[in-house]
Amino acid sequence: MSTLHFFKGHGTENDFVIVPDADGEFAPTAEQVAALCDRRAGIGGDGLLRVVRSAKDPAAEHMAGEAEWFMDYRNSDGSIAEMCGNGVRVFARHLVEQGLADAGELRVATRGGVKTVTVPIEGPVTVDMGVPRLPDSAGIGVDVEGLVRPATNVDMGNPHAVVFVEDLAQAGNLYTAPAVSPAGAYPDGVNVEFVVRRAPGHVAMRVHERGSGETRSCGTGACAVMVAAARADGAEPTVTGEPVTYTVDLPGGRLVITERVDGHIEMAGPAVIVAEGRVDLDRL
Repeated sequence: MSTLHFFKGHGTENDFVIVPDADGEFAPTAEQVAALCDRRAGIGGDGLLRVVRSAKDPAAEHMAGEAEWFMDYRNSDGSIAEMCGNGVRVFARHLVEQGLADAGELRVATRGGVKTVTVPIEGPVTVDMGVPRLPDSAGIGVDVEGLVRPATNVDMGNPHAVVFVEDLAQAGNLYTAPAVSPAGAYPDGVNVEFVVRRAPGHVAMRVHERGSGETRSCGTGACAVMVAAARADGAEPTVTGEPVTYTVDLPGGRLVITERVDGHIEMAGPAVIVAEGRVDLDRL
């Protein structure tokens, strides 16, 4: 396969190369993914979404009974990731716009499990991100301007270290991964979120995504931030019986995150398909 059909989409400016591959015929190498996501010599994106039927991919065939479509997500460096919150909204919008699924509620298989996504004809897309895990955060720290600050360990199907700061500029340039301690705490790498408070129930963040660097937005990161902020504020819906909602501002836009009384996290935000084309892989 030398000519590849692709789409381009984004969710709060977290952008993706979308590759239709219904029958699982395209097995991209890490080098091909990195080349496609290259912003100067390729199409450009924070990651790649391969759209494949669950039954046609060994990584998802066990979920085929629950979800027809599998989101095979790769970071921009070609590494494989478990989940992408903005990506799954864009993925679902693509399915609806291409007539592969009906508007309304649909289910998408991911390496982080099957996600339920609600896609209206127009407007924000909402995804049930599942129940977060909060592994022990004792001893977890992030270097902030030379000082190690405590971080909250949140697992949204992928790992996050959330650290609160006074100013988002304290995150630095985020060209390279922030130093997280202790060494070996995250053997597969970690997404690091720097967070400031704007108002009650309102925070802003920057993020370094493992395998991608700083991105304009990170959906699972925004959910992790919401959970960390809620716990710091003493809110725990499964205990109080009251849902809680936070507005999370990112460089690329705004997401609204709700924790329900059953512990599930819902994320609502835009998902837009902006382009379609073909690329010659041999020229990358």
